[in-house]
Amino acid sequence: MDIAKHVDELRKKIRRASELYYDKDSPEISDYEYDMMFEELKKLEREHPELDSADSPTHRVGGTASEKFEKVTHPVKMGSLSDVFSESELRDFLTKTNAALAEYDISPDDVLYSVEPKIDGLSVSVTYSDGKLSLGATRGDGTVGENITENILTIAGVPHDTHTHLNFTVRGEVYMPHAAFEELNRIKAENGEKLLANPRNAAAGSLRRLDARETAAAHLDIFVFNYQAGAIFEDGHEPSTHEETISRIAQLGFHTVKIMKVTADHDEVVETVRKIGQLRDSLPYDIDGAVVKINSLSQRKLLGETTSTPKWAAAFKYPPEQKETTLVSIETNVGRTGVLTPLAILEPVRLAGTTVSRATLHNLDIIRERDIRVGDRVIVQKAGDIIPEIVASVKEKRTGSEKIFSFPERCPSCGEIVFADIGDDGTSSVYRCENPACPAQLERGLVHFAHAMSIDGLGPALVRLLIEQNLVHDAGDIYALTKDDIAALPRMGAKSAENLLSSIENSKKNGASAVINALGIRHTGEAGAESLMQHFTSVEQLMDASVDEILAVEDVGEITARTLVEYFALPETKNLIEKLKIFGVSLESAKNSADTEEKPQIFAGKTFVLTGTLPTMTRTEASDLIKSYGGKTSGSVSKKTDFVLAGEDAGSKLTKANELGIRVISEEELLLMAKEGN
Repeated sequence: MDIAKHVDELRKKIRRASELYYDKDSPEISDYEYDMMFEELKKLEREHPELDSADSPTHRVGGTASEKFEKVTHPVKMGSLSDVFSESELRDFLTKTNAALAEYDISPDDVLYSVEPKIDGLSVSVTYSDGKLSLGATRGDGTVGENITENILTIAGVPHDTHTHLNFTVRGEVYMPHAAFEELNRIKAENGEKLLANPRNAAAGSLRRLDARETAAAHLDIFVFNYQAGAIFEDGHEPSTHEETISRIAQLGFHTVKIMKVTADHDEVVETVRKIGQLRDSLPYDIDGAVVKINSLSQRKLLGETTSTPKWAAAFKYPPEQKETTLVSIETNVGRTGVLTPLAILEPVRLAGTTVSRATLHNLDIIRERDIRVGDRVIVQKAGDIIPEIVASVKEKRTGSEKIFSFPERCPSCGEIVFADIGDDGTSSVYRCENPACPAQLERGLVHFAHAMSIDGLGPALVRLLIEQNLVHDAGDIYALTKDDIAALPRMGAKSAENLLSSIENSKKNGASAVINALGIRHTGEAGAESLMQHFTSVEQLMDASVDEILAVEDVGEITARTLVEYFALPETKNLIEKLKIFGVSLESAKNSADTEEKPQIFAGKTFVLTGTLPTMTRTEASDLIKSYGGKTSGSVSKKTDFVLAGEDAGSKLTKANELGIRVISEEELLLMAKEGN
């Protein structure tokens, strides 16, 4: 193994995971997977000090402060904790800590540890001036956070006024109680909106709203777990233990964790950690571990801290929660490209903060590999703490009544015959409905079309209503909708209709690459559509192209070329393109627009990658602007990229640009560059 290369890959994965978790509140992997990668990186850096780096993720804390909020420098650094993952590692921590304090002639009997749940939420600091709340801030990178004072004021467990004249700062974890989370998802389900993944993400997203009223509606709570700075006793008394500070913080009106054990006995510490883990299901909030820390504040000072973690505390991290339940049945869903996907229907079970009754099975290969049968007792966990999945079947509990799953011969949506994609080995794990009029494909296809064409407000629930009301039969019908059609739909009105129609009208100017992406052609995504429309002058020219002509486009392979030719040969495709043309949807590529030749080609030879939401322009408009000045856009960041145009909520592309040292520009800078070139 190339150790240096592996270290570099680990750092990239950890940076991306950190950004998604802390900055975007949308993790893709579980905390456990992240922790395992982080521990491996720390181990490799210890074993190979020549590979250690000051900018390694192991030397920083949390996320970054968003530009949406005023930045705040914390009076006391908000660090993170060292993690342990087994009882033996926990005992090692306790033994080493006692040994370190023995050097100061402190007996093991005098080293008390507090043990309490580790709340799964968002860490914040709250500052009081003359007894009144004056500042609330997120942790950010531990040194600089975000000013969210107005939002903190909406949280029940934070007093606005302590009725003292004290000046101090405390630290706590903001979380969303299970009851609030379930109520929020109930409302979203009724409105046809996308459900929230878990309480932690819901809490983080709600706390960082620009409108404090939205935060208040989330009914967040807090557990304050540390006294950071200042004075919390009016007589100037300095607390001597963590236990004393928590008691005083509760007296001042803060919510604090009620589960706490203070002991010098290592067996009791381990047993308490074990018991807290057993309580996970019964608690009205999520926890992802237990915190073990020295109770004495003076002993903490003797041990001190590393660059990022205190030496006097550790977080015991529980493995991903798994539960056993019954696989009642397997349903078959139809995607927008006609692919059939199996979905497990489970006997409801409480898992990682939510009630789970469905789980993804991905494809037939997974079902075969794990030997999953209808009626089985199965082990379920949440992939990335978000998506429920079946880990294994419990074969020893089979009764003989279980049934092997096979895909239906006819599409569950339209009733047409299902076809199998036969692999080289003569078997198939992919089954497909090839009926272009299939209702399930129509719904998902229209949702994709609306998203790709930046039609705000046209989400899954509204698309479903339009189909049910027989108002749309293909993407072209979107452009035939009237104000009366939309306003008459449930939960819609005149203003909503006007806003949607305005968005639909604006989408007509997006151009050919947006249309190709929106059509949802197999093997052709956003980047592929861009490449095609940089080669061809219009959608119509691409429709008339042969396989060989399409193969002349950079990065287009034979499978994609043949799929495109077959797609555009379909009568329904030709009818749809003609309908879009009649309704005034632009089918021309940027290179064929009338004013391209009139502008100086200042971006000639330059490649741009666009990411995030821009302040005033759609990404299609920005892409067209770049092309009109001779530039090229790409869907992925590489060493060949010259600029990354980043907007709000920019993701992994921005991270990769920073890693490669590629210049990142804003919309304002792009417009200034274009203006100066004129």
